Amino acid sequence: MSRILSEYIFGDISVRYLINEAGNVGIEILPASLKEKAVQDKKYNIDSLVQAYIKGDDFSGGFANGHTMRNGQSTSVLEYDSQRADYNNGTQIITTVLKNGNGHFARHILKYKEGLKAFEVNTIYSNKSDKAIDVEMLSSFSLGGLTPFIEGEAYESMNVHRIRSCWSNEGRLITESVEELQLEPSWSQHGVRSEKFGQIGSMPVRKYFPFVAVEDTITGVVWAAQLACASSWQMEVYRRDDALCVSGGLADFDFGHWMKTLQPGEELETPSAYLTVGRGSVDEAAQRLLTIPKDKFDKINKFERLPVLFNEFCTTWGYPSHDNIKKILDIIKGRGVDCFVIDAGWSADNENGWDTTVGDWVVSPDLFPQGLGETVKMIKDAGMLPGIWFEFENCCSKAKAYEDETHLLKRNGKVITSGVRRFWDMSDPFVVDYLTEKVICMLKQYGFKYLKVDYNETIGVGCDGYESLGEGLRQRVLASQAFFAKIREEVSDIIIENCSSGGHRLEPSMMALCDMASFSDAHECNEIPIIAANLHRVISPCQSQIWAVLRKTDSRKRIIYSIISTFLGVMCLSGDVYDLDKEQWDVIDEGISFYHSISDIILNGTTTFFGSKLKGYRNPKGWQGIVRKADNEKEAVVLIHTFNRDFPDSIEIPVGGSYEIHKTFCTFGNNISLKDGCLSVQMKEEFEAVAVCLKLRKY
Repeated sequence: MSRILSEYIFGDISVRYLINEAGNVGIEILPASLKEKAVQDKKYNIDSLVQAYIKGDDFSGGFANGHTMRNGQSTSVLEYDSQRADYNNGTQIITTVLKNGNGHFARHILKYKEGLKAFEVNTIYSNKSDKAIDVEMLSSFSLGGLTPFIEGEAYESMNVHRIRSCWSNEGRLITESVEELQLEPSWSQHGVRSEKFGQIGSMPVRKYFPFVAVEDTITGVVWAAQLACASSWQMEVYRRDDALCVSGGLADFDFGHWMKTLQPGEELETPSAYLTVGRGSVDEAAQRLLTIPKDKFDKINKFERLPVLFNEFCTTWGYPSHDNIKKILDIIKGRGVDCFVIDAGWSADNENGWDTTVGDWVVSPDLFPQGLGETVKMIKDAGMLPGIWFEFENCCSKAKAYEDETHLLKRNGKVITSGVRRFWDMSDPFVVDYLTEKVICMLKQYGFKYLKVDYNETIGVGCDGYESLGEGLRQRVLASQAFFAKIREEVSDIIIENCSSGGHRLEPSMMALCDMASFSDAHECNEIPIIAANLHRVISPCQSQIWAVLRKTDSRKRIIYSIISTFLGVMCLSGDVYDLDKEQWDVIDEGISFYHSISDIILNGTTTFFGSKLKGYRNPKGWQGIVRKADNEKEAVVLIHTFNRDFPDSIEIPVGGSYEIHKTFCTFGNNISLKDGCLSVQMKEEFEAVAVCLKLRKY
């Protein structure tokens, strides 16, 4: 039996701490409006607030060994010690301390900032014994009791949502029932059920985003969690009795070869996790989670208006020069472009090119015979902020740095080589000094205001230098993030772009260090709007840079399709800009003007998804509709894209409210009407796009 230890209301969320007769403590979160509807006789054990496994612990039985490290010996003996609530400048902090009788203490810290729709949790594990311990698993969060609104096992009533990801195909939402995942309890509730998933390496959004949601489909409630972790991580959905449990944190020893030794007096703090619960869909729960990253973004660099960027990569294909940049600037100046980014290739070696010489960072005298300073001045004179590309954490096979093995990461004594890349040891003072000179001093010397940071390989399971390969990885990733912080500290007005072969580092801790991110490397693909919309569930669109690569062969329909895709985030232009004719530029100029007019909706709004259930992305069939409403609901923008076949001639989308059509951007003068809160849009062709800006009707 358990009872409520304490209860707190955070906005529209009720947080209950539960305790049983053995002193074990768990946590449940409920929509405050439904807390009285939680059933009283659901049969399940409290899921511990903290999941920890110490080397040598007994496993939990039920065939758990090698399957899950949850509920092992150290977790089972954690019991309540104390709890305190603090309030500081609009933030409530609940600190719950657990102890195990062996001198080990776990502090579970919950932070809620007023006005947000989610809260942040993490764990600090302390060794106050007189012996060293090896921690092989420690959760950032652990949530039990799902679902509290249905008695018994809640047959055929729960779904698990995850977001898969791979290169140029980021953010695919997958939904599976508890039964499909074999998370039903056994007839005797003996065998452990576990679905553990995550990512191994230094590309935290490779295979999955660090996101999970559980939906009670009968009650219409969704619980969602997101991890802020840039190294190996895991999520786990667990079952043994009437209730489903969800936990997450650093990849454990079984999954990520991670172990951390704590000497007497030492402690370990986990990455943060963001949690929420709400009535509605998984999409609505995802929007709730994003209130935390958006709040952190506002503290980095609050844009009054979202910028328009030009990145020359898909124009010069890795060979920027003073002359071709001048040619581009002569065309785009005066067209509302705010930043010009010199991408990969500025350090190209005359013999080996640029893609194998990453790491030495010497300005090419062939491409910039007058020096890079003249080119930067030219960009500034055109009224744009100058930007530059780096991939400073790696070095490639033709670079001198590639042979400097003393300062490169190793595994089992051998330098880690992935393709043509090796990895700097970002915790090495020599490396920090070297990159300070090559990166930070260069930013200052030329007055760059924009920095694109690329990262095109992964370290993998880990590296030497610490207690385990996984801990080596964690420490080196933290050192990389410290260098990002150093850049911002020394160049305070810099705008930093987080790019990792497009979208491989789109997780909250990296996004909190950067102003924006490259959404994907799908630069010219038909699936751009699909991927860009997917990302509305996991990063704020005001931080998601969407490319429109314009070609001289593009029709009006194709240009509008590309430009409207950028309305799903931050506009970035590239392509054959000096070969476009006046008619094509008139369409682009109109699109830039429309983008400026909806900037605040992108910055401060919430997203609702409509359209077909898409299967293939490379050959999509159907249509997609995105409604983005400003937080004050005075404005909204509707973005519609059609794909191959299988879409209606007239698409209807409920927008609610007393809106009227303010402006449109479309190819064919489409018939667009709004009646009784429903927007009707006539679509005429495949791969066509329409944007509609709505404003509240004035009476």
